[in-house]
Amino acid sequence: MRTIRRLYFYAVALISLEVVLWGVIGLLRSIFSSGVIDLADALAQALAFVLVGVPIFLFHWLWAQRAAAQNEEEQTASLRAIYFYTVLLATLVPVVQNLLALIDRSVLSIADLNVSRAVLGGFQTWQDNLIAILINTVTASYFWDALRKSWKSLPDSANFSDVRRLYRYLWTLYSLSMVVFGAQQILRFILSLPLPEDILGAVGQELFANGLALLVVGTPLWVYIWRICQEALVAPTERESNLRLGILYLLSLGGVITVLSAVGTFIDLVLRWLLGETFALSEFISRAGGPISLGLPLAGVWVYYGGWLKQQIQFDPAESGRAAKQRVYLYILSVVGLAATFVGIALLFSFVIDLTTSNVLWGETLRSRFSGAMATLLVGLPLWLSAWRPMQAAALSAGEAGDHARRSILRRSYLYLALFAGVIGGMVSAVWLVYTLINALLTQKTGVDFLSSMLNAVQLLVLFVTLLVYHLGCLRHDGERTSQTLGSRQREFPVLVMDAGDEAYLKSLVAALHKFAPEVPVTVQAVGRKPSKKAGEARAVIMPAALALDPPESLRKWLTVYRGEKIIVGQAVSGWVYQSLTPEQAGQCVQKLAEGEALQLARPSAFWETLKIVAVIWMGIQILFLLLSIGISLLAD
Repeated sequence: MRTIRRLYFYAVALISLEVVLWGVIGLLRSIFSSGVIDLADALAQALAFVLVGVPIFLFHWLWAQRAAAQNEEEQTASLRAIYFYTVLLATLVPVVQNLLALIDRSVLSIADLNVSRAVLGGFQTWQDNLIAILINTVTASYFWDALRKSWKSLPDSANFSDVRRLYRYLWTLYSLSMVVFGAQQILRFILSLPLPEDILGAVGQELFANGLALLVVGTPLWVYIWRICQEALVAPTERESNLRLGILYLLSLGGVITVLSAVGTFIDLVLRWLLGETFALSEFISRAGGPISLGLPLAGVWVYYGGWLKQQIQFDPAESGRAAKQRVYLYILSVVGLAATFVGIALLFSFVIDLTTSNVLWGETLRSRFSGAMATLLVGLPLWLSAWRPMQAAALSAGEAGDHARRSILRRSYLYLALFAGVIGGMVSAVWLVYTLINALLTQKTGVDFLSSMLNAVQLLVLFVTLLVYHLGCLRHDGERTSQTLGSRQREFPVLVMDAGDEAYLKSLVAALHKFAPEVPVTVQAVGRKPSKKAGEARAVIMPAALALDPPESLRKWLTVYRGEKIIVGQAVSGWVYQSLTPEQAGQCVQKLAEGEALQLARPSAFWETLKIVAVIWMGIQILFLLLSIGISLLAD
């Protein structure tokens, strides 16, 4: 209930603040505007925003401040941190955008180009930009000071740290995108220089100005914010952050995939030229400029952040954890590489079939099809082999590392995704083939494309079956090796079950153990009897909650010297409030312990729980507006 109330106050405070903020900006822009068109309307609108928004903002913001001062839960709430950092984003991003627009138009003016071609704010004035920069900076300064004071008085900064980390990495992505886009614009301009003036014209001359402005604004911002992120790594929570790991995955994978796409486009262009397509050198450079100008900056992103990704993976102290994080990277590349390889082979076979079965002469169509197929294959096959072979070698290896690789949920997801594609694709291809044959038999007609259509269906069916058979073999091999390993581990993990006299519950517990860990030796020990020697050899002991909370003296002494795992199950005990495991959950715990997996029973971060609530409410609002729009449209009709 408190979370919903908190969400209401901070959401209204944020929206009303933006209304007031841009109302003031609009008011000042109207006052200092040199134009007189609709001046009264602009003034009226700005004043309405300010007069209505100010009291609403002050009421909700002052309530939030008072609640935070009186209540520790309100002070440390994730929503309060989200509000602060969202306000900073909502004010500082416009500062950067208006600064970019101001610099971009200045560079265009110096180059004697039309300022309307600026990447942002082409139709604004320097007064418009300076007013927006001033008002947003003043607002950001106020909330930055309030946030700094809140940090000093926080009894627990975990929620604020989570939100601050997200805030920093959002700035990293934003500033890096400006750097990449700026570099791309300048490279595109340089590669267009050989073109004659009548082709390049004034249309392309703004590329350099826009790119230069983006680099001037984005580069120092990226350097500053990335240095802050790097300096924060002295804290263990920052080094172990899943958000940082996810950002590094995103940048590294985004870089490599985009670079390979650009390489494929370039290879296609080169092959078409080698196969006889005629175009001038200047046109070739112009066509190649697109993929080259995009690929080079993102190659830098891939190399730089790929290096940091490797270091981030090394922060994990456990070898199994490092291997699991590496698998994420390689299996994503495997999916992309496999898809590109499959498409390339299918396109190549389709080209050969159409070339040999039709009367189409070698020309523009066949040349582009062959070059496209070869470019896709030349990019996809090396990518798939370089990513899949290490993963397959790890799964085929013996020992604990190989066992973890075979049982990885990523590997199983990858294999089942390939099986799904093989089955569905094979089914569609088979339907296409059967339809083509039956239709020809029933109509006694075969068109000019009958043979090529049938052969294309056959080649796709063969490819999908090959995909299915290969990955099904990998999955079966994994299952056989895993079954042998897990069976051996379970047999070496004896479990002791304490019998408190509830026969029905004991049967359900033993049945759950046999279901989830069938090879685990299970010994039942009556509570009143003295624990046997076999009981002391048990790797885990399972007991009802009532027995664990109030054990007999002999059992209590035995438990003090017992060094195995202790698992508590059973119904709630009167007078005690806790969450106990069901027999099914106890069986799963034993299965994981016997197979060497770690139990994860920790609660999720409050920050992420809050984000889930916000996401659900936002989806509800969207659905509500959709239903309202449908209702209004029905009434209107």
